[in-house]
Parts: sequence; structure tokens; C-alpha cells
Amino acid sequence: MAKLISHPPSSSILFLFLVVVLLVSTEMIRVEAKLCQRRSKTRSGFCGSTGNCNRQCRNRESAVSGACHAQLPGFACFCYFKC
Repeated sequence: MAKLISHPPSSSILFLFLVVVLLVSTEMIRVEAKLCQRRSKTRSGFCGSTGNCNRQCRNRESAVSGACHAQLPGFACFCYFKC
């Protein structure tokens, strides 16, 4: 009988571990920054390379990122900023 009290079964330890993990995970708050897009102010004309647009937006407009998107009559560079 003394052996059972001194060494709890592994299933009890697993159960306690899962309860602690669930309690901790519900306490965590997830914060996501929203991104707003606007057409690039430093790049005009046809946007043929998202990589170049991304570099332009980050380096010259201090944006988070940039990408080419369809805008009639072709494609334009759009930059993404934290709202």
C-alpha cells in the first residue's frame, strides 16, 4: 500500500499536466496587428515584380511589406502598413 501512495500512476501525472496546459493556454492573449494597404507613393507604372515592389515599400516608404496587385489597366505596387 505504501508503494502506491509514494509513486502516483503515470496517468494521473499526465492528467495533471494536461490540466495545467489547458489553464495556461486559455490565459494567453493573442494580439495581431492589422495591416492596411495603399498604393505605393514612390513607385508608379506597371508592377511586374513583387520582390522589387516589396523592397521599394520597405526601404523607401517604411512599410511592413509590398506586393503587386491587379488594378486596371494593369498591375500596381501596393504597400502594407500597420493600421
